[in-house]
Amino acid sequence: MPRTAVVTGASSGIGEATAHELADEGLDIALAARREERLESIAGDLEEEYGVDAVAVPTDVRDEAAVDALIEATVERFGGLDVLVNNAGLARGGEVAELETEQYRTMTETNEDGVFFATRAALPHLVESEGHLVFVGSFAGQYPRPFNPVYAATKWWVRGFAHSVGAQVGDQGVAVSVVNPSEVRTEFGGAEGASFAERFERGSVTEPIEIAEAIRFAATRERSGVSEIDLFRRDKFADTMN
Repeated sequence: MPRTAVVTGASSGIGEATAHELADEGLDIALAARREERLESIAGDLEEEYGVDAVAVPTDVRDEAAVDALIEATVERFGGLDVLVNNAGLARGGEVAELETEQYRTMTETNEDGVFFATRAALPHLVESEGHLVFVGSFAGQYPRPFNPVYAATKWWVRGFAHSVGAQVGDQGVAVSVVNPSEVRTEFGGAEGASFAERFERGSVTEPIEIAEAIRFAATRERSGVSEIDLFRRDKFADTMN
């Protein structure tokens, strides 16, 4: 059974819910995101509620050295690493002709570079533990998203990278999974307008706990690996026809 997990983007939404699910499974948790106070609060909640050891490691996943330090600190504190959840991600902009270079780079550096840095740093430890590597993908990584092509492209990259890494390290005992949500009621998307939590009423789209439960399932298989889980809003495919 896995013992230790790193969750990126852990300060809210899917990441926070995932930390709770994995702590409920008995895993010690390293929480990574940029909001230190929020991480400290969540770590305290996990320790009090589940009796696990939880540590806040403020991390900007775009910073290669910071990500390396995150994995090193986790291994040093807990003696190893069994699960990495690559959850940190963001969306900026929309129309390609109007997208500023800074917005483009922020998306690719977070959604692609950050995932690469964390995966690279964690893999030797996951090979040692025969652990689990879980990527939070997206509906946008499987179907065209005309209203935000660059974000969609980053999620296609995540999915392709994940499955290719799985092919590379599967024979070394590492299980690699991709969990693909459609809209989830979180703070996501709020930097330049209403967040999903503000745009959607409760019950109209997926809640973070639903995605976290899928991540928990993928990250705790004893002798098998879950390749991919799609959790789409029930009417989501109607979007592809319009």
